[in-house]
Amino acid sequence: MATERSEQHWHCLDSAAAAAQLESDLKAGLTADAAARRLEEAGPNALLEAGRRHPLAMLASQFTAFMILVLIAAAVIAGIIGEPQDTIAIVVIVFLNGIIGFIQEYRAERAMAALKQMASPQARVIRGGQPGMIDATGLVPGDLVELEAGNILPADLRLTELASLKVDESALTGESQPVDKQLTPLSETDLPLGDRLNLAYKGTIVTYGRARGLVVATGMRTELGKIAALLSGESGKTPLQKRLARFGQHLAVVVLAICAIIFAAGWLRGEPPLVMLLTAISLAVAAIPEALPAVVTISLALGAARLVKQNVLIRRLPAVETLGSVTFICSDKTGTLTQNRMHVDCVLAAGETRSGLQDIYDSTRTSARSGSESYRATASPWRELGMAMALCNDAVADADGKLSGDPTETALLEAAQAAGFSKTEWQETLPRQAELPFDSERARMSTLHREGEAVLMLVKGAPEGVLSLCVDQLVADGVKPIDQAALQDTAEHLAAQGLRVLAFALKRLPRMPDTLDAAALEDGLTFIGLAGLIDPPRPEAAESVAACKAAGIIPVMITGDHPATARAIASRLGIIEDGGKVLTGSELAQLSLEAFEREVESVRVYARINPEQKIKIVQALQDNGEFVAMTGDGVNDAPALKMADIGVAMGKGGTDVAREAAHMTLLDDNFATIVTAVREGRRIFDNIRKFVKYTMTSNSGEIWTIFLAPFLGLPIPLLPIHILWINLVTDGLPGLALAGERAERNVMQRPPRPPKESIFAHGMWQHILWVGLLMGGVTLLTQAWALHTGSAHWQSMVFTVLTLSQLGHVLAIRSERESLFALGVLSNWLLIGALLLTFALQMAVLYVPWLNPIFRTEPLSLGELAACLALSSVVFFGVEFEKWMVRRGWLYNSR
Repeated sequence: MATERSEQHWHCLDSAAAAAQLESDLKAGLTADAAARRLEEAGPNALLEAGRRHPLAMLASQFTAFMILVLIAAAVIAGIIGEPQDTIAIVVIVFLNGIIGFIQEYRAERAMAALKQMASPQARVIRGGQPGMIDATGLVPGDLVELEAGNILPADLRLTELASLKVDESALTGESQPVDKQLTPLSETDLPLGDRLNLAYKGTIVTYGRARGLVVATGMRTELGKIAALLSGESGKTPLQKRLARFGQHLAVVVLAICAIIFAAGWLRGEPPLVMLLTAISLAVAAIPEALPAVVTISLALGAARLVKQNVLIRRLPAVETLGSVTFICSDKTGTLTQNRMHVDCVLAAGETRSGLQDIYDSTRTSARSGSESYRATASPWRELGMAMALCNDAVADADGKLSGDPTETALLEAAQAAGFSKTEWQETLPRQAELPFDSERARMSTLHREGEAVLMLVKGAPEGVLSLCVDQLVADGVKPIDQAALQDTAEHLAAQGLRVLAFALKRLPRMPDTLDAAALEDGLTFIGLAGLIDPPRPEAAESVAACKAAGIIPVMITGDHPATARAIASRLGIIEDGGKVLTGSELAQLSLEAFEREVESVRVYARINPEQKIKIVQALQDNGEFVAMTGDGVNDAPALKMADIGVAMGKGGTDVAREAAHMTLLDDNFATIVTAVREGRRIFDNIRKFVKYTMTSNSGEIWTIFLAPFLGLPIPLLPIHILWINLVTDGLPGLALAGERAERNVMQRPPRPPKESIFAHGMWQHILWVGLLMGGVTLLTQAWALHTGSAHWQSMVFTVLTLSQLGHVLAIRSERESLFALGVLSNWLLIGALLLTFALQMAVLYVPWLNPIFRTEPLSLGELAACLALSSVVFFGVEFEKWMVRRGWLYNSR
């Protein structure tokens, strides 16, 4: 029965029909026995966490990735051949990587906990005709709940009674201002959540008025619960994780095949099988870049640390890199692109439209202080409008001048006070005597003020609810007959620009009426003017949108707000061009996923969207091969934040649910900060590419050296200890130091990386092959020359040339295009320090006597060392020549 109830279109039923369907009573609610039975049937009114994994299972899963398994095998092999230092290093790296992955996954599980905290702990319920407070988890469908200002909705309700009820649904629907609720049944069954005005939703907040309502859904069957269910899905892997997984699989196959060939070739050539076996195994260990996970983690961690200083908090490290792949940014409007506070954008009086109540400050203050007679003598439409905005208003200012109340009313009062209309001073002159509160059926409110012996009535409301009651209008020299049609057209024109339009009118009464009858009093009014309000864009948002476009990223606005408002904001920000399409939630619902995928890349603005549809938008873009970032701050954003390739939450104005579901959080709620994050993400991925290029080219050089030597009639050039040493010292500190390299100069002028682009694109695999072959060729040339001259130190020379060639290579690849001399040799002090330390270690292996027998080396003469330095520099100048050709456009695809 609970399921059947949850599928009802409650907004289409009147109160009596809803009560009958729920087998409840509009006055007495449920009996205690009936509530107990339903609680057993429907379960507690709580958000459930489904299928949470045990922490130990989470930790174990960190060690099942293919690359991690390859590294564990390498550790075992290193231990077998008697190299415990490599075994220890690999095990430490694998363990550290697993712990970091576990922490990230564990933190992701907290999204549900944050969502649960939004539930109201207590609810005022009427059972058996008696009101009382109960734990909100005990609510059941059919319960009659009472609400007042400040309450958090404990469940989804069909409202049955109300008095000027306004509910803040911004966190659920994206609507930037409180919604005026009503009781009238609605005819359309598939209305968006924000248009179901006779329903109130769990987790939203009552900002004004009182109400009663019948519970129609509890727990996971509420709209908030549906979002919780959406959040329970798995998050996908980032582009970097996918690339590394493919890279690890291909690398293992290639390395094993090459090692098998080397072993077979040496054995057939007559080399001792044990020596060849150890050589092949050592080469396999060296060829697998076991530092790669550490470099990736360190690169991302350093980037995350830098981003914190830029007001970006990274919740999942790989998200830093993902930003570099983003092609679409789907942003919520309210609080993300806009300021999440209403602002008077324009005012109209006497046929003139202004951006504010300018140039009347002094006269207004004089009028307000000099009594009603002076005030009336100097009255003008603009002064009357400013006075009405201040007095027909329930917003209040505290001792510090901070305004509180309904966002629309605080915006009106703020605009009035900015023009010099002090509410306190006007209240002294025209004290309020009574009021007719706002209700959604009249769509207006009225306040009555003592004006000497008479009464001044001020009216504020929707244009259609005020203009029809006006008989004349104020102009500069008095009053004239009103042109209702023209003023209504003006109001509709302002509304089409995305403004919320309010009309103001007045009426003078000879005395205070005996009864406050709205129908009798609110008639024969004099029209004063209009005010157009909007939640304005953030000042820096337009510049940020332009920067995203320059970086090849397409910004898209997704909002639960009205289409006209969405278009207006998007036009101001440059997201949509004139005539661009705005797709509404109802239109999107009529499209199949396949049909939507055909046009999703051309839509820039979505309006009246619910949370499930946000996921549909993200999914359609992803199905088209796009990488999607979703920014937002509300509960309604959380499912899409989790499903997106990267979710970006707001830290100051956002909800805990959004922050926990997101991959990263903007601490200053500034959309512009995302541009900084994109730049950092691109820099980090570039540096990871540089490390892969460096380590794979080094490994390629080692493989070419050992693979080609037998075919050239040369003895095995390196011993297993040499291979492992080169791998340890050159892949270690120098490679890690690349993580600190500065961004390429064109990092934000190039388009995003295609999501399916290989990490070896833009000439990397060609570089690995030819530079590795050059490195191996120089090394073998050194061996052949040393053997030809009869040097007894030929193996130490080969060892040294190969090591120093790799150090020269890392200097040359600091930029993919720019020369080292243009960058500045000393511009990366961390790398220079790592190179000097590595060089010192290599010299120690050659010249420290007690290390010679361990590493099977002999001290080189000064001439031999000079020859090694000269030969090893060939690789550096070869790569510099390659970059010169790239800059000329002769080589690889330009980036």
